[in-house]
Amino acid sequence: MFHPIAWLLWLGAAVLPVMLSQNPLYVGIVCLAAGIVYMVIGRYSPLAQSWSGFLKLGLTIIALTVPFNALSVHAGRLVIFTLPRTWPLVGGPITGEAVIFGASKALSLFTLLLLFAVFNCAVDQARLLRWTPAFLFEAGLVTSIALTFVPQMLRSMQEIYEAQAIRGHRFRGIRDLLPLFVPLLTSGLERAMQLAESMETRGFGGSLQSLSPRREVLVRIAAAVALLGLVGGFFTVTYFREGQTLSWTLLVLSVTALTLVFRIQSQRVRRTRYRHGVWHRQDTVLAAISVGLAVIILLIRSWARVTLSYYPYPPFSPWPPFNPVLGVALTVLVAPAMLAFPQSQMTNDQIQVSND
Repeated sequence: MFHPIAWLLWLGAAVLPVMLSQNPLYVGIVCLAAGIVYMVIGRYSPLAQSWSGFLKLGLTIIALTVPFNALSVHAGRLVIFTLPRTWPLVGGPITGEAVIFGASKALSLFTLLLLFAVFNCAVDQARLLRWTPAFLFEAGLVTSIALTFVPQMLRSMQEIYEAQAIRGHRFRGIRDLLPLFVPLLTSGLERAMQLAESMETRGFGGSLQSLSPRREVLVRIAAAVALLGLVGGFFTVTYFREGQTLSWTLLVLSVTALTLVFRIQSQRVRRTRYRHGVWHRQDTVLAAISVGLAVIILLIRSWARVTLSYYPYPPFSPWPPFNPVLGVALTVLVAPAMLAFPQSQMTNDQIQVSND
């Protein structure tokens, strides 16, 4: 539907406010936008059913964080009720601030889970793998296999559950789960063996083109120095207000050196592209919206950091602040659903015409 790079930019822009702010109002807007996109994308993605079960499991686990935080943290002025202080860990006042903070943490976790569910349902892992740097192709392939493991497992579990139900088996308790997990384990091992044989026949893990010993040493030294410069630049930019020009210069030089090292390493790997990705106008619009939103968030964090900060415990107010400009800006995360609607409608019309 969209180019993988456009989806990566959208994901980065959506994750940014969730990571930089615990404000439940902003995170709620991101969660609502991601939910709308998930509902639109899920109608045309075969992985949506698998991820829906994973989201339900995530909701069950995340819901436990609210009572846990309320029972373990006894700070705040809004006392709801009080448990006997003789009770270990949970004894003491149960405050509204603890409930609000636990709910905001749970909302942030669920929003991140929902964002990555949208990304995995919308992006073809094979297309995304083509954009992996050549020297990281093997690591990218392993990562893509790991990302598809959970949806495949959930899909197999649903198929086995339906097959056992047709045979008359009823799942009433833990003991009845054995006919579900044994076929699931067997099918997982079979898929792993088939994947290993397929990768071996295709020459996965072949050796790279060798460099001269002197050049190999220089490349490794350059990579180590660039990484050290990158860490040092981030450290000085974060913790030292003076000498910012020198810190940013070090960061730029380190990134440039690391890019050159990656380019040299990529030239050692031979890759053949049979199909090239096509960049459409909708991809340009989505990428521009995502980059613009990321710039707005970073500017607000630099000039008005208080807008993004939220801490409900005293001496701060338990009610989260809200910036209308940032709130309106976050609503643009629903852009994939809006941009995909005409294309999806056109596809449905084409299917209807072909059926007629």
